[in-house]
Amino acid sequence: ILFLYACSGLRDFLEMFLGCKVNKSIVAQINRQGGKAVGLTGKDAGLITAKKMTIYHQEDKNSPPEIIDPGHVGEVTKINHDLIRSLADQGFIPVIAPVGVGDAGETYNINADLVAAEVAKALKAERLILITDVDGVLDADKKLISSIDSARARAMIAEGSIQGGMIPKVECALDAVSEAVEKVHIINGKRRHSLLLELFTNEGIGTEVML
Repeated sequence: ILFLYACSGLRDFLEMFLGCKVNKSIVAQINRQGGKAVGLTGKDAGLITAKKMTIYHQEDKNSPPEIIDPGHVGEVTKINHDLIRSLADQGFIPVIAPVGVGDAGETYNINADLVAAEVAKALKAERLILITDVDGVLDADKKLISSIDSARARAMIAEGSIQGGMIPKVECALDAVSEAVEKVHIINGKRRHSLLLELFTNEGIGTEVML
């Protein structure tokens, strides 16, 4: 088991907030419940190596693409999975802030879902669980889809049925299941016992994404 979490803000404040205050709070809560949590950022022992993200936007096919600079936002180039495995083998629960380090020591904020997918792939994890504040993927009638495969998910993104903040979550889920992860679950962490209900009931309470 490992935890990743996200927040937004200016770079220096973000690194301090994610790597210190939020990290220590999550670690303390896990430890109070009898777990053995240890707090990390992607900068510790080169846990998350990253590069600057470049965003290309094109209004239409006749217009040249526009390059958008998102600032100190990065994307993962490598995960030091040996560090995670070493901690897990000793019974620790890594709590990872999604802050990566560039080749020259630059600090990059990275989307937590993207980091989670990359970590799951690097570990060849059987399951990846994305905990959010909505029930999961909804259909056109706003009803929860309990299970969805990659073909249907991509079609729903293309037609606009999946939109907003759910798009990066679903795309990260599809990326994970396309390589090594068997299933990805998107669940509402605000629901009591959501993790247990998703994994140990027939229908679950969120959306299961499969290849």
